[in-house]
Amino acid sequence: MTMNNLLERIRHNFSESIQTKINAADSILPAVGFAAQKIVQCLLDGHKILSCGNGGSACDALHFSGEMLNRFKHERPSLPAIALTADISTLTSIANDSNFNEVFAKQIRALGQPGDILLAISTSGNSPNVLNAIKAAHDRQMNVVALTGYDGGKIPAVLQDEDVEIRVPASETARIQETHLLIIHCICDVVDYQLFGHGEANT
Repeated sequence: MTMNNLLERIRHNFSESIQTKINAADSILPAVGFAAQKIVQCLLDGHKILSCGNGGSACDALHFSGEMLNRFKHERPSLPAIALTADISTLTSIANDSNFNEVFAKQIRALGQPGDILLAISTSGNSPNVLNAIKAAHDRQMNVVALTGYDGGKIPAVLQDEDVEIRVPASETARIQETHLLIIHCICDVVDYQLFGHGEANT
């Protein structure tokens, strides 16, 4: 492959990512806004956010909790969030002793409290451990914000009326994950703006 062909391939990836985000902006902005408001209210009420996902989505779950616990753009008080993908000892012990499909659900049964929110991330919407996490969250009287892609998979069928699904209108995993990260940053921005007034000069 020549350098020109290589650069053209890279440019194509940039273009596809940009177009996916444009398509998403046309369809999911209300859902992102609704989810952000629910998370803000959850934090105002003294509750926390638990997050989970597999692979790249596990990294997104960690990314979100890091932004909450530390900061997004500006210094501010830490906000309560736990990535259920972070504790390798817990994950591997549950997977080994019980079932990998329970690695998030068992943590939610221990850590989740009524009024908390689960941020459930699955590009396909079909991950059994994420589906079980959603069911466990409902058992703990938690609401769910689900980030999905494709056709939403099995997740829409297990969501309740107070839950929010943000479904990226794309079929390629990389493009969905890139847009999930943008959604997470949008939520973090709204949290900082509504709780601490950060970003007012930009509006």
